[in-house]
Amino acid sequence: MSYSPNLGSSITNTKMRTPNNISDFSGMCAVCSMNCTGSCEIGLSALRGSEAIYPYELNNNQFASEKTYPLDFSHFSINGRVFGAKGCPENSYSVTFPNADISCDFGVRAKIKLKAPIILPAMAKLNWKDYFAGAALAGVLVVIGEDVAGKDKNLVLENGRVVSSPLIEEMLGAFRDYDRGFGDIILQANYDDENLGVLDYGITKLGVKSVELKFGQAAKGIQGMGRVKTIEEALALQEKGYIVHPDPSDPVVASDYIDGKGPVFEKIGKLPVWNEEILSSRIAQLRKLGAERICFKTGPFATEDIIRILKIASVNDIDLVTIDTAGGGSGNSPVKMMNEWGIPAVYQESIVYNILKKMESRNYRIPAVAIAGGFAMEDHVLKSLALGAPYVKLIGIGRAAMAAALSGKKVGELIEEGNVPKEYQRFGNTKEAIFGELPQLRKLYGERANQMSTGAVGLYSYINRISDGVKQLMALNRKFALEYIDRSDIVPLTDIAARVSGIDDPMKSAEKAIDLFI
Repeated sequence: MSYSPNLGSSITNTKMRTPNNISDFSGMCAVCSMNCTGSCEIGLSALRGSEAIYPYELNNNQFASEKTYPLDFSHFSINGRVFGAKGCPENSYSVTFPNADISCDFGVRAKIKLKAPIILPAMAKLNWKDYFAGAALAGVLVVIGEDVAGKDKNLVLENGRVVSSPLIEEMLGAFRDYDRGFGDIILQANYDDENLGVLDYGITKLGVKSVELKFGQAAKGIQGMGRVKTIEEALALQEKGYIVHPDPSDPVVASDYIDGKGPVFEKIGKLPVWNEEILSSRIAQLRKLGAERICFKTGPFATEDIIRILKIASVNDIDLVTIDTAGGGSGNSPVKMMNEWGIPAVYQESIVYNILKKMESRNYRIPAVAIAGGFAMEDHVLKSLALGAPYVKLIGIGRAAMAAALSGKKVGELIEEGNVPKEYQRFGNTKEAIFGELPQLRKLYGERANQMSTGAVGLYSYINRISDGVKQLMALNRKFALEYIDRSDIVPLTDIAARVSGIDDPMKSAEKAIDLFI
């Protein structure tokens, strides 16, 4: 058995000629025929070269790893209890799931309330408008992704620094239009954004209060890359300070381009070159500019690097460290990077738990941590909160949240066209009949709810489902506040899950209970 997918994938819009007969090691068809037109990744590479490294139609799709990992959250079951109650009075009218409190705080020096322990990680493509607006409706955190300035056609620079970015302003406005006092929209910066002064601009000109520094490409530990179609675009990007390869300002390269010779242009993101001193100085500077909450975003890098990041976060009162893990992502990376790099969530979260437990024993201030990487449903959220308790405070839901925003928007468009999808006709044929959470939004926003984008409504409704689902699973364990969730709330079902997590398997746990209570 191979954990890796074969060389036919919807991510690259390729397929295998003989999908039932694959050589596991190579991922190729067992028999490669001289008559095949090459529909697999090898065939695509034969036609398009290095272009075949990347996913298919990046701007219209989002992607995640297709690799089958040896351990994930399906290796755990959720525990249950029938006695007592934590976080509410012990009576039958109180111990009911709607009374479970999943609200929480975000921030060390300047706290804000969240309606749920959820952060929607960095995004700046697809249906970002409803992604940000839906987060405000739901009262959770959301992050504007990296490199928005580079995508802003109306960007204005002075001396290489941002003085106007209408696109960033519009993204902030998508959240602020529906802000009801819960959650926040965080402006993220990668190394190129830092060189352009994106955070400085956001804080001083647009009133941004929460910012995030990004280490590398988060779950994708590589430079951001993207093909550039014309030399004019390549020169414009170079003028903004981006690395473009080959150098479009080189007369030889320009001449070759005109003659149809030489490699295509690629915009290549700069990797951060930071250390403790640089980061501490920058954090102090951001606070002086007016940032009230400063976050880190990183991925499943080498353990010594994660330790270093968490220690820097501890010393500098960083408000949140989001650690991305293998399996998630939105797809702006090479396919093999998504499939073959990084540590999956259960492994990485268990490592982070062990690091923070040791740091706590050494009297470090423990920074709040969020875990991201392929989370989609309430069981994922509850299991991850339990596995990382008491250190993991938030769960990142990115790709699934964007899927809700995309689905809600599409269904809304079809309703407007009078073409309600068959599977939803059982609910009715109007927006009011089909979107079941609209009455709740009318309670919160009055008549404004009727004009809301169905994409934002869809994301709000999805997060409501996750929230209620988490509450039900908490009530299953007789726990009615997030602070009571702990590692005893999940049970590893396999030897590998028990070994990696350090949680007793059911038999060992039962033996201890029998010895203790009988």
